[in-house]
Amino acid sequence: MSSNNQNTEKFKSKIGGQALIEGIMMLGPNTGAMACRLPDGSIDVETWEEHNGKNAPWYKKTPLVRGCCNFVVSLVKGYKYMMKSADKQITEEDKEEAGGDSFFDVIMLIGSVIGVVLALGLFIFLPKYLVGLIPHIKERIIIRSVLEGIVKIIIFVAYMYGISLTKDINRQYMYHGAEHKTIACHEAELPLTVENVRKQIRFHKRCGTSFIFIVLIVSIFVMCFVPLTVTWQRVLASLVLLPFVVGISYECIRLAGNNDNWFTRILSAPGLAMQRITTKEPDDSMIEIAIAAMKPCIPKDKEEDRW
Repeated sequence: MSSNNQNTEKFKSKIGGQALIEGIMMLGPNTGAMACRLPDGSIDVETWEEHNGKNAPWYKKTPLVRGCCNFVVSLVKGYKYMMKSADKQITEEDKEEAGGDSFFDVIMLIGSVIGVVLALGLFIFLPKYLVGLIPHIKERIIIRSVLEGIVKIIIFVAYMYGISLTKDINRQYMYHGAEHKTIACHEAELPLTVENVRKQIRFHKRCGTSFIFIVLIVSIFVMCFVPLTVTWQRVLASLVLLPFVVGISYECIRLAGNNDNWFTRILSAPGLAMQRITTKEPDDSMIEIAIAAMKPCIPKDKEEDRW
């Protein structure tokens, strides 16, 4: 982190975002936006209507339920606009040479399926399988659950660090940093300029990375109450209990985002530390993209924007 980074938060915004391929998506109370840098250097911006403010449906407001619903919605939208951003990086000439849009749609679908299978294998099956190999551990449910959680966290950190060494993912992490810094600038109530955004800190307590870490920690406690000893049964139980774990984790990250005390600082610490891997300092062209995605999402009524 640069020595001139600062955090002068004056309010907590509802606006959140996600790094895309050469772009950023932002979701506000009433509007969502995606900004991408096209191959010709221009900035392409798409906007759409959102329902995250006063007009939000009941399931986005009900404790525990809202966490699971928002998680699913975020995954669906994240996938949709990630695919859109990837498509924008391919010229029409390249598409025609490769066989048209349908070819790339199939490739993206196959890649997504492989990604889901890999995630399930690495973060749910593998930790339980490895810990299950330890002699005399099966009946010690609490110790087994803690060890499974520790292995899962180690795999997660190693995986995120490993992919950060690739050029494409490193650029995506830079866009992630641009997204955080732009939100921080907005929360500091400063004009959204490249110079102002550049000065902001790139770590944010309400980041998706922090949320995932809280999910990993909460899952340890939940699995301590699952008396199953067979590996495949524990894998199945993890999948069944995932909505419950996500619901609790969402309430935890809301608590951490709304309060600053010793408990919330401890709760936020692992995710903030992880962001040293999943966010990088962006260049000015990336900050321009983040600003372009942020501006359409800021509501006229500031009260609608308060977290």
